[in-house]
Formats: sequence, structure tokens, C-alpha cells
Amino acid sequence: MHIGLLAPPWIPIPPPAYGGIEQVVALQAKSLVAAGHDVTMVAAPGSRVEGVRVLSSLATLPAMIGSAHEEWLHVLPALEDLRDCDVIIEHSGPLGAMLAAQDLTPTLHVVHGPVNGPLACIYEGIARRASRLRLVAISHAQRRLAAHLPFVGVCHNGIDLDQAPFRERSEGYLVFLGRMGHEKGAATAIHIARRAGLPIKLAAKCREPAEREYFERYVAPELGPDVTWLGELGPDEKYALLGGALGLVFPIDWEEPFGMVMLEAMACGTPVLATPRGSVPEVVPDGVTGFVRATEDELVRAAKRLPEIDREACRRHVAERFSGEAMAAAYADVISRVLRGEVDERVHARQGAPVALGA
Repeated sequence: MHIGLLAPPWIPIPPPAYGGIEQVVALQAKSLVAAGHDVTMVAAPGSRVEGVRVLSSLATLPAMIGSAHEEWLHVLPALEDLRDCDVIIEHSGPLGAMLAAQDLTPTLHVVHGPVNGPLACIYEGIARRASRLRLVAISHAQRRLAAHLPFVGVCHNGIDLDQAPFRERSEGYLVFLGRMGHEKGAATAIHIARRAGLPIKLAAKCREPAEREYFERYVAPELGPDVTWLGELGPDEKYALLGGALGLVFPIDWEEPFGMVMLEAMACGTPVLATPRGSVPEVVPDGVTGFVRATEDELVRAAKRLPEIDREACRRHVAERFSGEAMAAAYADVISRVLRGEVDERVHARQGAPVALGA
């Protein structure tokens, strides 16, 4: 097939540092080409994936993520450029979902955010106005949050194992990796490490005002010999940090749609210590590749048991379930069903009935 990919306009693909969606799109493009498909991708300026025809609607990267006019200037030409594709996989956001769903080219819109708040209202409104809207969830947990929306399948994110070197032994520290925010739990990770008597290293995106405010209020006062702040890391530094860790602390306090960092850690052989929110139970088998516990006290006790986890089992779990090949196969299956008209009948029922915004 000729598959079109529409990526967000904000960060090049692959991303030079933070960029979870961009990381997924890069692997998806690479894996679809490896599976024999012809792939055209429209992405941010500076993007490049071997074997993929890459186009950019914008001349330069937007100065600020979320700029409305630059998003329109990215999406509108992109849909024209991808018009001859057999199918489009759309990652750019609700605007892309709305416009693509009114076009004749079959489109799968991948939902990357939580659909239990304002984003659900947006998709409900689009579903009322665009009968061809087809959504793909990145976890079963995400789909359950808004089962009334027109989801046609669940395709877990994948990871490029070639970029994640395996480490047989840790260096004895815990790690927190992600972005600064209450819902991600960096301060909680520090408390868990200290109570477990283990050092912790933190690396995270900390660019936005709210992220900097969280860092200054909750993280900076805790820094010391046992708590090290590394800032935002590039891919090689990130994997070196994860590979040397005894465990990744992932004490989230929100319905995480997926959580790529869990895959990145386990691919290096590093087990995960996490709360059972969102996709966590789908990604981390409790007692096999880490420990999933509901409270801070339980996570402290589990931290002391991390040496019990087989690091090779962590790597094997990712290779079997979350590789680029597995992700490409999952999307190919959904695409085939959509093109054959074998979509869930509830999609048509939902789209045929009014949807109350905010329901």
C-alpha cells in the first residue's frame, strides 16, 4: 500500500530530544517501509527517515508549540500532498482529525492524549460533524475512557530496540525520566527513593512555565548528594541513564495514555516501579518486568525488591510485544479491516446519533 503519515509540525522526526509522538512516528515510518509499504510523510522541517518520502509544509520550525495559524498552514497542504495515498495515518492532532475525516482518502487518526477531559469534548464535536472519523487508541485503557467515540482499534506504541542497548547489571540508582508536572510525579519519585535508601537521578523536559514552576517548588529544594538533576537529555544520554538504573520510578497520578519511557527502560533491561494508572498494567506485567503498586508505601517496599526482576525478561517482553514490527503489523491489520469495511458496527451507531458535548 501507499501509506501517508501526517505528523505534528512542532518537532523534527526523529526528535533530537524530548518528543514522544515524534519518536513513535519515526519508528512507524521505518517499520512500514520494512514491511514493504510505500510511505510518504509530512512532518516538521528537518525531518528525515531513510526510505521515506518526507515533505514539510512549513519553511521553518514554529517558534512556539501550539501556534494555531502554523498548525493550519501545516495540515491543509499536507492533506493535499497525501491525497493519492491509499490510507493516511494522522498524528497531528484534532485539527488534522477534523479535516481528514471530511476527505475521501480513508484516514486513521491516532489519539495520543487522554480522552477523559477537554480532548474528549473536542472529538465528540468532530464525530458529530465528520462521519468518516476513525480513531485509533494507543492503549485499551485510553479507549475505555471514551468508549462512545468512534475507535476502530487499539495499536500499542513501539520502540526501536536497535537504539536501546541492553545492560545486564545496574549501577544501583533509581531514575525518573519524563517531564515536570504533578501528574508525572517527580517529587513522589524522590520521596520513594529516599525512603528506600537509594539515590535517584532525574532527567525531564522542563521548558514551559508550569514545568519550571513545579521544578522550583517541589524538586529543586530536594536536590543533594542522593538526588541529581540532569535536565533534558538526548537519545544516547537518555539510554545510558536508563540502562544504568536499578529501576525506573513512574509514580503517575493521571490516566497515562501510554508512557513510552516504560518501554525505553525495559528495553535496556531496567524494571519499572509504577502506579496502576492508565496504560501501566498493559505495559508492565507485575512481578515480571517491574512492580505495579497503588500507594507510595507499597512502592517503597517494592523498590527494595527490584534486584529480583530478571533484566533479560524486561528486554524480551518489549521485543515480543512492543517492537516496530509489532506496531506496524497492528496498524496494517486495522487498515485492512477499515478498507474492507469491517469496522465495529458501534462506530456507525455512535456516528448516527447525536453526541452531547462533555458527556
